[in-house]
Amino acid sequence: MTDSHGKFYWNELMARDVAKAKKFYADTLGWSFDAMPMPGGGTYWLAKMGDEPVAGIFDISGPDYKAVPEGWMPYIAVDDVDARSRKAVAAGAKIMKPAFDVPNVGRIVVLQEPGGAGVGWMTPAS
Repeated sequence: MTDSHGKFYWNELMARDVAKAKKFYADTLGWSFDAMPMPGGGTYWLAKMGDEPVAGIFDISGPDYKAVPEGWMPYIAVDDVDARSRKAVAAGAKIMKPAFDVPNVGRIVVLQEPGGAGVGWMTPAS
């Protein structure tokens, strides 16, 4: 197991109005933002405190995300996304977004745990 297994690893704001969200966090917390082009189009915003990445902002204003509520999505590090996903489903979770790879970031799955909360699990890239 990795040192980060089972620990919260990343947080991402799913936002419909990215400009408004960026302004809020810049004005209240002092975050700055770097644009990262996403495969297939769009921009992911990396929030930073000084030079340290602290969170991400993902734009959900498009029609593909109309059923997705705006809010924060936490990600927990796991040693093996695929094996842990099978255990999660056997324990009553539902897969909301099947496992996928993000180059230089890791492998991610988005689950709905048995109580209904959404959570991402990720095996960070080494």
